[in-house]
Amino acid sequence: MATETKEKEKEKEKTKSPGTSAKGFQPLGDRVMVTYIEELDRTAGGIYVPDTAKEKPQRGTVQATGEDVKTLKVGQQVLFDKYSGTKLKIEDEDCLILKEEDVLGVFTTT
Repeated sequence: MATETKEKEKEKEKTKSPGTSAKGFQPLGDRVMVTYIEELDRTAGGIYVPDTAKEKPQRGTVQATGEDVKTLKVGQQVLFDKYSGTKLKIEDEDCLILKEEDVLGVFTTT
């Protein structure tokens, strides 16, 4: 019986999603690493918007996922709440670590 349970545990580990890493960072559990997508510097009318007047970005691209993430994949563009997650700077690029539940939606067209 003991060998049967060990075999079942090995099977579970094989089917378990391994998660992905990016830039030397591996999110744990149900967390994802997202990089920001820059918003336009000009309005539709052609007016320049300075950095100080811009809102926090709410759109980003998934760069890495934890092993418990089920609905998101690397490369998807996602929408998230303005004040969610933890900011992180890796290789001079601003990143955000979010829980999967903090992602509000996935863009189907880019």
